[in-house]
Amino acid sequence: MNQQSPAQPPLHQSDADDDDENVKQLKECSSLYLSLQDCLIDNNRNWKSCQKEVQALKACNEKRKNDRGK
Repeated sequence: MNQQSPAQPPLHQSDADDDDENVKQLKECSSLYLSLQDCLIDNNRNWKSCQKEVQALKACNEKRKNDRGK
């Protein structure tokens, strides 16, 4: 008898499948992106509760853009 336990998929598993290439493009900002995703999940997609994460990701992306332009 093969019993399967209802295993929870790893956090971000479906996100990683769909957005894997996008997350890879974020490079050093990817952990900030995933933190933002966690925050949104924890706060029922309330962006106002996650402004710290939004601003951190925005700042990281701006820095990457500026570094690339040099």
